[in-house]
Amino acid sequence: MKPIVQFRNVTLGYGRSPVISNVSFDIYAGEFFGLVGPNGAGKTTILRAILGALKPLAGDVTIQSIHQQPLCFGHVPQRDTIVEILPYTVEEVVIMGRYRRIGFLRRPGHADREIARASLAHTEIEDLRNSHFSDLSGGQKQRVLIARALAMKPDVLILDEPTNGMDLSSRAAILSLIDTLHSTNKLTVVMVSHLLDDVANHVQRLALVERDFFQVDAVGNILTGENLSTLYQRPVSVEHIHGNTFIRAEKRHGTA
Repeated sequence: MKPIVQFRNVTLGYGRSPVISNVSFDIYAGEFFGLVGPNGAGKTTILRAILGALKPLAGDVTIQSIHQQPLCFGHVPQRDTIVEILPYTVEEVVIMGRYRRIGFLRRPGHADREIARASLAHTEIEDLRNSHFSDLSGGQKQRVLIARALAMKPDVLILDEPTNGMDLSSRAAILSLIDTLHSTNKLTVVMVSHLLDDVANHVQRLALVERDFFQVDAVGNILTGENLSTLYQRPVSVEHIHGNTFIRAEKRHGTA
């Protein structure tokens, strides 16, 4: 199977300071790919390189075309990066996902509004379309941002910490939605998270990201107690119960 994203001996950073060095991996069409690691390890930096917003300091990032068309990415950023000063409605936020397709200075037409409403239907928030984005709960805001990404009609859905700061119920609902978009809508999904349980029970292949500890493999081969204990420098246990994976960090010896 031919990869749609290729990293070959890539070093990424800002200015002349590398964040992560000499990484190589592929992402394939139709898969659910995850990136996990401690905060500051370089996960979001890798996403920026995939999206073309960050050029490598060394190595090559190759993005393949699909059906002779450039690969289209639907990006769902972290919620705390969204400015909420202006009183946009939910529908207005979702229609912003059409701007790259129609041009920023052009007005959305009827077809664009229909696509936006279909995206709201996919994320089950049609009833919120006239609500102000700033008034929504964290889970509702996340659904709006996913709908905005879907309005682009993407080939690849990229999510940066989509469940960060949510309660357990909201986390489960968002992950179920992402699973549906992957399995039913046949979207390639790339998800960044520092929440190990989220990636352990949903993604298919995983990149474990750390400056000097980068690995890519099937989830079961990556999320082992040995790997995670090395990465987080403390004992970590991985248990499989009734088809679910549970990851628990143990106390360090001598810690009260």
